Amino acid sequence: MSKRKANPTIWLVVLKLFEHFVKPFKRSGSFRGASNADIPLAPALRSLSAQVRLTSSMVPVLMLFLLPVGGGIPAGVLLARAKGLAWPMTAGLYFVSDVILALAFEPILRLLAVWAGKVPLLARFRAAMKVAMARSVALFSSPGAGPFALVMIAFGVDPMTGRATALAAGHGFLAGWTFAIAGDMLYYAVIAVTTLRLNAYFRNPNTTILVVLGAMIIVPILVRSLRSRPMPSP
Repeated sequence: MSKRKANPTIWLVVLKLFEHFVKPFKRSGSFRGASNADIPLAPALRSLSAQVRLTSSMVPVLMLFLLPVGGGIPAGVLLARAKGLAWPMTAGLYFVSDVILALAFEPILRLLAVWAGKVPLLARFRAAMKVAMARSVALFSSPGAGPFALVMIAFGVDPMTGRATALAAGHGFLAGWTFAIAGDMLYYAVIAVTTLRLNAYFRNPNTTILVVLGAMIIVPILVRSLRSRPMPSP
């Protein structure tokens, strides 16, 4: 399932997860809790305790980024900010989620490619996918753009489509996922910056997530509608 599909039926699930992870920090009023001076521990043990707290802060953010829904990015970004994670670490967690996606999706993609030559239904599906991918390339770039076209497909659609297109173009695991993850990281940057700017305006994480999710649904529809309109004759 695509990481970009902002399905309205599971928005509430995303919001509930976000609230579940944030509540403890709202009650404590601070990310750090008690200061190190209040903890009678040796320096090495205090360092270990700090690392455990950092890890416990990173895991929920990574879980949100792994959700196969569009709300994972805004919810994860806001949760990371609530937990005091720096933006490079947050971006690194999203990159890790893309690497996990690559390791999970690649065997499925390879298996489908093998079965497509043996199962007629999958062969027809593969032919339809090639036509759709050709249209995607035409939308995002001119013919012969190569890697740039693949990055733009991952940015404009999702990393799985970008990887499938790269495989159809003859790129292997490393090159194909490099293009796909590069495009998806650009998409993450756009959504993350938009989320933080909107949250500074609304000052309500739930409202911000709903607005971003709405934009993630409406904007692609408007873009496709504008692109499908016939050009006026001179």
